[in-house]
Amino acid sequence: MITEIAPAPERVASEPARPRRGRRSWDQVPRRHIYVPLGIYLLFTLIPFYWILLFALRPDGSTSLLPWPVTFDHFRKVWTGRGFGTYFTNSVYVGVATLLLTTVVALAGGYALARFDFRIKRAFMLALLCSQFVPGALLLVPLFQIFAKLSMINSLGSVILAETVFQLPLSMILISGFIRNVPYSLEEAAWVDGCNRLTAFRIVVLPLLRPGLIAVGSFAFVHAWNHFLFALMFLSDQSKQTIPVGLNTLMSVDSVDLGALAAGGIIAAVPVVIVFAFIQKWLITGFSAGAVKG
Repeated sequence: MITEIAPAPERVASEPARPRRGRRSWDQVPRRHIYVPLGIYLLFTLIPFYWILLFALRPDGSTSLLPWPVTFDHFRKVWTGRGFGTYFTNSVYVGVATLLLTTVVALAGGYALARFDFRIKRAFMLALLCSQFVPGALLLVPLFQIFAKLSMINSLGSVILAETVFQLPLSMILISGFIRNVPYSLEEAAWVDGCNRLTAFRIVVLPLLRPGLIAVGSFAFVHAWNHFLFALMFLSDQSKQTIPVGLNTLMSVDSVDLGALAAGGIIAAVPVVIVFAFIQKWLITGFSAGAVKG
């Protein structure tokens, strides 16, 4: 039996694929389109810092665009002669105390908002959100009256409490979001193993909240370090003033000591830069964890 073999199909020459016309991918963007805008932005950002450093390091009366010869007279003047050593110590005390108090209270309140349901929970959350629209100047009169009755005027404790009150609403909202991302089953497993609620929170939940606590605490510290209004209104003794108020004393109606003001600005900025340099990784991780609801 003869079987007819079908002829092999003719090979059709494949046409070259047409390039797709669309948006360029990120890898195909020319390097100059990325580096030139970034370079301009970096230059625009660094010039003010260089200008401050120039005034702080060059001698009085110099017009050179380079800090040469370098002098540290302005730093010695503001640190010893203008009392910036005392201002620095007071700012550290206020910043660290505000950080600890805000973190502890916000942690307790955030846990209650994340793990418990109560009747006025929605109204309470709405009140916390609305409080962010209230400027700090509106709190001066009621806080001043309260601190006056408590005999806390001209005390660093009044500034610490005021800064904590101002930072608590946002900190509580952020920490409650971090706690919601921790699975509730982890706490239940700890309860089954014999832990009470407090022990389960300390052993299981608290270590997972480290990035969020660092993020919240760092912003509380930076805000307390830079805030000018509360320290100006509640502190009258110069030995209890903070760095922002000390910078204001370097400016008068008739003249401004630019060298001393630049040196004081660098002293005020260095701790904040160091803090953010060390916690940058934790800060990004904390806000990334708080931005995604698990």
